[in-house]
Amino acid sequence: MRWSPHVTVAAVTCDAHGRFLLVEELIDGQPCLNQPAGHWEKGESLTEAVIRETLEETGYDFVPEAILGIYHWQHPRKDLTYLRIAFVGHASGHNPLAPLDVGIIGPRWLRPEELSAARLRTVMVEQCIHDFLAGQRFSLDLLHSL
Repeated sequence: MRWSPHVTVAAVTCDAHGRFLLVEELIDGQPCLNQPAGHWEKGESLTEAVIRETLEETGYDFVPEAILGIYHWQHPRKDLTYLRIAFVGHASGHNPLAPLDVGIIGPRWLRPEELSAARLRTVMVEQCIHDFLAGQRFSLDLLHSL
């Protein structure tokens, strides 16, 4: 059996009020929160993927400024492995009428303390916010498309 990890990208952005852009979505019929995130698609760069995913899930344009981190996560109940490349950047140009991906309820701006009572899609959501608040950043120059 061939092992095929899911390579995903995520956008981590915080506004001037200390609120993070999150996506409320339905997973298995239940609402939960995630960063704007999704699968890297054939033919696009990682930065193109995170820009596309943010727009598709929130209606916001995302401008990547740094890499936050690379996260490996094994689903606890399914035979699924994820490799997430998280980007730091800023959101601009919101189009509230933009059609959002199927299953997306909508974008939400929340402070870190508001997340403690929320249902998060994975532990990566909280870890990315923790790393952002700790000031972790890596240059986009780490990425090379050959």
